[in-house]
Amino acid sequence: MQYLPSSYAPWVVAASLLIASFASYVALDLAKRVRTRDRGVAVNWWVGGSLAMGTGIWCMHFVGMLAFSLPIPLGYTVVLTVASWVAGVAVSAIALFVASQGELTWRRLAGGAIAMGLGICAMHYTGMAALDMSPGIVWNLLLVAASALIAIAASAAALLIFFWLRKVGERRGMVFQPLAALVMGIAICGMHYTGMAAASFPAGTVCLSADALAGPQLGMMVSVSSVALLAMTLFTSTLDARMRSSLKVANVKLETANEELRRRAFQDPLTGLPNRMLFEDRLTHALQRHARNGEQISERNAGKVAVLFVDLDGFKPVNDSLGHAAGDAVLREVAVRLRSAARDADTVARIGGDEFVLLMEDVSSLVDCVSLARRLIEALAAPLEIGGRRVALSGSVGIAAYPDHGDGDKLVMHADAAMYTAKRAGGSTYALYEAHMDEGAQEQLNLLNDLRHAIEHEQLQLYYQPKIDGQHGQIRGVEALLRWNHPERGLLAPGLFIPLAERFGLINGLGSWVIEEACRQMHAWAEIGLHMRVAINLSVHQLREEDLAARIEAALSRNLVEPSQLLCEITESVAMEDLKSTQRAFEELARIGVFLSIDDFGTGYSSLSYLRQLPARQLKIDRSFVADVETSSDAKAIVSAVIQLAHELGLRVVAEGVETKGQRDILLALHCDELQGYFLARPMAAETLQAWTEGQKPAGTADFSPSVLGGHLMMEARALGAMGLQDNTATPF
Repeated sequence: MQYLPSSYAPWVVAASLLIASFASYVALDLAKRVRTRDRGVAVNWWVGGSLAMGTGIWCMHFVGMLAFSLPIPLGYTVVLTVASWVAGVAVSAIALFVASQGELTWRRLAGGAIAMGLGICAMHYTGMAALDMSPGIVWNLLLVAASALIAIAASAAALLIFFWLRKVGERRGMVFQPLAALVMGIAICGMHYTGMAAASFPAGTVCLSADALAGPQLGMMVSVSSVALLAMTLFTSTLDARMRSSLKVANVKLETANEELRRRAFQDPLTGLPNRMLFEDRLTHALQRHARNGEQISERNAGKVAVLFVDLDGFKPVNDSLGHAAGDAVLREVAVRLRSAARDADTVARIGGDEFVLLMEDVSSLVDCVSLARRLIEALAAPLEIGGRRVALSGSVGIAAYPDHGDGDKLVMHADAAMYTAKRAGGSTYALYEAHMDEGAQEQLNLLNDLRHAIEHEQLQLYYQPKIDGQHGQIRGVEALLRWNHPERGLLAPGLFIPLAERFGLINGLGSWVIEEACRQMHAWAEIGLHMRVAINLSVHQLREEDLAARIEAALSRNLVEPSQLLCEITESVAMEDLKSTQRAFEELARIGVFLSIDDFGTGYSSLSYLRQLPARQLKIDRSFVADVETSSDAKAIVSAVIQLAHELGLRVVAEGVETKGQRDILLALHCDELQGYFLARPMAAETLQAWTEGQKPAGTADFSPSVLGGHLMMEARALGAMGLQDNTATPF
């Protein structure tokens, strides 16, 4: 039988190879997208990817068909042409589904390759059937079988490449993915043209569908449309990959930031040891484990839980003489020594200042605790070299164990009491807890338990002590002082409970209450026309809180108070203890407009060079200098020098603790800006202060200047309120 001669346009063949390779490249990229934990996203990529990838493969097939020519007009029926496109999409859906699986087993590879190969054959031979020829096409069955085998082999190769590229790194994938796509494109083209070679057309054959889909314009349109669709899909996939990569980086950064926050929340920033919060958490878990173990074995054989409380002897003189930088170096070295002396399973924590605690679990007897205490004392007794100077220290250790020495929640308190016994014995020794030590400790514990509920029971109250302008006798503001209305002990001064709050981690809660209450009171006064600047004291624990400025700003905003009406005071020794934390906190507070003051100046380093690094606006001279200013020429000279130097630095100076007329007169002669003390006014409740400003002055309060501190002060306070407390002539700090 004679057959019609056939031919292929070379450029069209080349175009079909490029389209096949491009479709393969997109397929490899889509294989990465469908494998995601988000099921909805995976399904969307699977459906969209199948359409785009199937269209690309079908386009290669259709363009290859259009490259085929006979000496008669050719055309393709619409229905079978669309059916061949559907087959291409189905093949792509199978490929992407297999690629989305966790691993490529031999069964999955074989099943997927056969299904994909048959689908490719269905696409090709359905497309060939779209040529409605009369008489029909004569097929070479060997070549048809070869084309099917090529299709199955190409599909298997594609699946292997999908999974192989998943294992290589991103950089290697960028190199190998184009090469893999080219190999897949050649395999697909090989199957197509093998199938085309299997078809023969008898002489005299005519195409009954010549007036259907045909022409080079059609091939160009299909090619451009398919390439555009593939390009858009690849672009979307690339954007998705970059977004996921950016998200991954962001998640890593967020996780790192969260980890850093968790680390800071549970770690002492100076020594790197666990802080009080982490220590208490581990102590709680240790006691719980002890309780569980006690249910399984006899109480006699159950291990003990012990706390060792360590306090350095002679640290303050070292800190004062060598400076805080040297003191910090000493504490870091002490932390290293304690950690080295302790057992690997022990927890060593710093809970504040020069106080450390150690937690021991599964202690067989108190002898083990004593042995550790001796090692700690020996380690601390070795001289230190700090800044080229030899420093000698020692430590006092208190030991308390559970269940020998009482309830588990009293372990730290009992160890603390034992430590003070060791310190009273001369230091550089240890003491085991005994019941008689509990007298003071029990009182502290009761006070601590009451303090934990003082806020919720509304027992706290702020008293306000006026500050008087030294030149005009006007009230410039008040200092808020915390008082505790204890239901049994009456009104307690902060000296009785603030150290307890600091030692047992309650100070931040009290500080937050003071901030909120001071802002609430300023708003209440403003409602009646009394605009008063209020000073509050910040502890070192508050300064180390990352969100201090944000919480203060929120409290001011809630109570509709201008930031300039709030003055935050911090003692000089606290400011110098952790200059970096202080500087960060002061800068954030200054940024939101809060005024800042250094309290008790002169008790620490009195280093104005350090203070220049802080954005403070006010300096308070410690009451110890004010107390001696009448009788000591040295005290008077120091006060005079501090006032002059502070004025040179643009700082306003306040003298606290003014209790006599002589002290007042000397301070006025030295040009002190503001005075505060019992001679002028005692701390008083908010209602009493309001009455005081209206002229109902409490008995025993001295006149300040020729004008009486009565209705005049109310007038001045209202005048300051009208100016918003922002006029520099009225409030020059």
